[in-house]
This record gives sequence, structure tokens and C-alpha cells, in this order.
Amino acid sequence: MTKFTTPAQLTDHVAKAKAARDPNKVRVSVCAGTGCKASGADALIAAFQAEIEARGLDVEVLSTGCHGFCERGPLVVLHPSGVLYQKVKPRDVADILEKTVQKGELLPRLQYRDESRQIFEKEHDVPFYKHQERIVFAMNGHIDPRSIDDYFSMGGYEALGKVVGQMKPDQVVEEVIASGLRGRGGAGFPAGWKWRFTRQAEGDRKYLICNADEGDPGAFMDRSVLEGNPHLVLEGMIIGAYACGASEGFIYVRNEYPMAVRHIELAIAKATELGLLGQHILGTDFSFNVHVNRGGGAFVCGEETALIASIEGRRGSPRVRPPFPAQKGLWGKPTNINNVETWANVPTIINRGSAWFAGTGTGDVSKSPLGGSKGTKIFSLVGKVNNTGLVEVPMGITLRKIVFDIGGGIKDSKKGRTFKAVQTGGPSGGCIPDAYLDNPVDFDELAKLGSMMGSGGMIVMDDRTCMVEVARYFVDFLKEESCGKCTPCREGLRAMSGILNRMVRGQGRHEDLDLLEDLGRTMKTASLCQLGQTAANPVLSTLRYFRHEYVEHVDHARCPAGQCIDLIEYRINEQCTGCTICAKKCPTGAITGQNKERHVLDQGKCVRCGVCFDVCNFNGVSILSGPEIAGKAKE
Repeated sequence: MTKFTTPAQLTDHVAKAKAARDPNKVRVSVCAGTGCKASGADALIAAFQAEIEARGLDVEVLSTGCHGFCERGPLVVLHPSGVLYQKVKPRDVADILEKTVQKGELLPRLQYRDESRQIFEKEHDVPFYKHQERIVFAMNGHIDPRSIDDYFSMGGYEALGKVVGQMKPDQVVEEVIASGLRGRGGAGFPAGWKWRFTRQAEGDRKYLICNADEGDPGAFMDRSVLEGNPHLVLEGMIIGAYACGASEGFIYVRNEYPMAVRHIELAIAKATELGLLGQHILGTDFSFNVHVNRGGGAFVCGEETALIASIEGRRGSPRVRPPFPAQKGLWGKPTNINNVETWANVPTIINRGSAWFAGTGTGDVSKSPLGGSKGTKIFSLVGKVNNTGLVEVPMGITLRKIVFDIGGGIKDSKKGRTFKAVQTGGPSGGCIPDAYLDNPVDFDELAKLGSMMGSGGMIVMDDRTCMVEVARYFVDFLKEESCGKCTPCREGLRAMSGILNRMVRGQGRHEDLDLLEDLGRTMKTASLCQLGQTAANPVLSTLRYFRHEYVEHVDHARCPAGQCIDLIEYRINEQCTGCTICAKKCPTGAITGQNKERHVLDQGKCVRCGVCFDVCNFNGVSILSGPEIAGKAKE
């Protein structure tokens, strides 16, 4: 393939690549994202390739990015039939090729079953996928992320050819503004307005940054986009640079994402080779280069001014704004920053139009830049839910639909577990109770509930989750990640941590409840950056919706959920059948007893891990909590 020297050449090549892609070609699409690789995807791909060669079949094996349904990996989808197989092993390859590919027979042992044991044949029929609407993830599962040819065949770089060949920079900016695209990194600021501010700013040099510093516990949306479709992000950045007038870009990515780094570096090299990056792109006066900058894992560097400081080689800590990065950012020059998912939406907006994009979601963009939440959002759905993984859903979908239709409901519901809360927005998000499950999910509605969209973390909690412990966990995480530059965040988190750690040990005071709220309000008002301004959300939201649990901890030294280890004690009760499973599973050997006889739990050896309670099928283990238990812990 030769270097493209005009927009017309690129447009013509993409059209031919799309036409040459045979929709009836038999393909075996194997998820090779990080999650599936950890479950043996590489060996599975090798087995398919070897078996196909041995059988002389005209079948293509695609090593793709993340399919989203991570806990069921390795995932295999057969095209064009759409048959989905889960948890596939190399030993299954011969059967798949012989029975399904060659004879059209299905293998029930590899098919997805829901809790009612209903089998689903096609990928698009599985509830986890059925209720999603994929824009950013649309190509994942259909292309090899290392192949620019695969990206071309799905219409890749068509938007870039259109922009450079037919549109002026101001037209591109206005198109993104009209789409209503808001930043997917947390704050939800209108992306097009950021572009306009950067374009209008005075400066002899302008920069553009892709924020891929994904630090939320349990979140892996950006990683999967970079791993599965790096050219989509890169194309969005090139279009953004053209619109903003930027000549140099940086992708700030976590060093813990080695595959994402490899794939984006490969994409940059290939795009440069073909004239889509570098000097005089597509034969025009537009030049743009992109560099990869690996972050050191500091959560605070997700904040844009701290990220800029890190790229410049300084300690990653926020600065006072204004001036905003659009006026004075990287090395004092106008700088536009958006996150991975935001950039990945841009090519589709250009190809399908701002009106199409604005047709999905909530609100009215024409009335206000913050007049709605448009497009889709990727969430990392984890926790006490049957189907975990990455889900892309339209803005305005309800929490209930995400948790129960896509997520398949609460794990172990047959054992009595029920929904309690869902935390959105990562460590700085709020916990939302079941009374608000039918509320729409968008930037504004989540804020009203005391939570936030954030980058897209979503943790589902059941009735055995202690909300005081949840608040303590996230406050301690944020305390360690705070840069310490401003007093409200630094000292506020330390004070909150001390109070909450006392509470989970049964040593809290009733006046601590008011003090926590006062601290939270002060942090929201006075902290320097969004980390400090939102850090109190886990505490304030749990106090708002689950205050009774705090009261139980403080006034009665009791954990209603039975989770705070200093306030609980496990005991074997009279319903024990002597099945021995708890003794076999106990990690410390604290449980002893003969077969078919009631067992005994040695409290001196018990570490209160809860394994005995979880594995018992006869309600033979009880959880006690109260002052007398807390008193033992204090001794």
C-alpha cells in the first residue's frame, strides 16, 4: 500500500476496501482482549489456526479486541451466523469446526445460559448484548486491531478523508457542537466547545491530548477501546487536531496497559507510513504528529492540569484554573484534552452526522450546551451481578435495565441475595439505592442523586454489602491518591478516614455523622480540583440513603450487613448437617467436625472471611453482630 497524497485517494481506497469485505465469508472471531488472554485466548487462536490448516478449510481466524462479556471468556463468535460460544478451550476447536462450521450443528455445552437455564444461540440474542447500542464498540469483534486494512474495510478513516477534503476546521467544530457530545472522562463538558476555545486561543503552537489515564478501581473501558480499535481513537484525534489547529498530540496511557500501548504505537506507525499522520497529511498544509506518554499510575493525573504537569516531567498535581488548558496548557500553549471514549465517538459523528448522534440520548442541545446527554456511554459493570463486563448503552437508559436486563440481575438471588445499591462514577461516585432504579442514566440525573457519570465505573451491591465499609474503602483509596496540594482535600480525607475506620470497629460517636457531612460540604466547596470536590460523594450519598446503617454502627456497634470483621462473629448453628464443605473450604482450618455431625468453629482461628457462610447450603452458619462482639474485638 502506497502513501496517500490526496483526500480523494484515501476516500477511494476506503470505498474499495468496504466493497471487498465479503459479509458471507466464514470467520471465527476470537476475543483476544486482556481478560480473554488471561483465560487462554492465545492458545485457542493457535489451535483454530492449526486445525483449520489441517482440515484445509476456507475459514478466517480473527484475533479481535474485547467483546465486553469478559467473565465468559474466551469468547468465540462464528460469522456470518452469529453463533456465540463461551469459555472455549483448545480441546473444543475440532468440535466447533466439524459440527458447527461444517455441519451447522450447535454445541449446547458452550452456549450461554441465563439463570433459568435458557440457552441463547446468537450473540445478538444474549441479554447482555441485546439491550446494548454500540457506537464506539461497533467494530470490536469484527476486526484485528493490529490491522489497518481491517479498519479500512469497516469504513475506517472515511471520516478523515471527508473532513480534510470537504470541510473547513470551523465546520468540523460546529458539527461536534451540534452533536451534543460531552466529554466521557468524568466532568461531561461539551467536547465541541473545548475545541472551539482551543481553536480561538492565541498561540504559535497548539497541542492535543488523549487522556487514557484510567485509574478507577474495576474500570477498563479506555483500555479495551485502545486494545480493540486503536485506529478509531487515532482518527478522532487527527480530526480534532485539524479542527483545533493542533500540530502535536499526546496519548497519556497507564503503563499497566501494555497491550493497549503496543496497539496504539503500531497504529501510529502505520498511519504515519500511509500519510495519515506526519507532515502535510493527505497532501495538504495540515501536519500532526502523535506521541505515547506512559503514566506512572497516579489517580490524580486523570485531572487534566495534573496530567499536563506529568507530561511536562513535573510532579502530577493540579493547578488553579483559570487559565484553562484551552488557553494555557501544555508548556503554556493552548491545549485540548479529551478522553479515549470521547475521541472514539468523533469519526462516527462525522460519518453519520450530528443530527443522527443527537437523536440518541436525553435533553435538547439546541437550548443549551449542557442541555442533554447525547450518544452512548460505556460502563464497566461489575460487582454482585450475574453478567459482568463492558456495556455500551444509550444515554437515558435506566439503572434497572442495566442491572437486571443486561446484567442479568443479582448474583445468588436464589439464595436470597437482593439488590441494595449501585455506585456510579468510580471512587468519587455516589451509591444509589433501589428506589431510584428507574431513573435515567445521564450526566444531570446522576448528579441530582448525589452521584456522577465519571468515566463509567458501575459497581452493583447486594444486601450483604455494608455501606459504611464501602464509604471507608473509597475514602481510604482517595486519601492515598490525593496529591496533598490543597488543605480541604488532604485534611478532609484524612479526617473522614479516621472517623470511618473507627466506625467499622464499633468506636464511632453519634456526633461523627454531622461532622462527616460538614467535612463533605467543605471539600466540595473549597477543594482545588475535581478529585477533592467529588471525594466526599461516597460518604454523603451513603449518609443520605443509608443513614440507618451508620446509626447501627455508632449507637449499637452492629453491622447490619454482617461484613465489618470487628463487629461480627460466625457460628455454626443447629441446622448444620455435617456435610463437611465448610471445613474443607475454611482457609485457616478453624472448622472441625465429623461427617453428618454438627461442626464447631474455633473463634481464635477464625479470620471472618465469610467463606463458611457463602458455601453452606443448609443455613447452618449464622452471623452475629452487636456490642458483645465488638467488645471482644476491642479486647
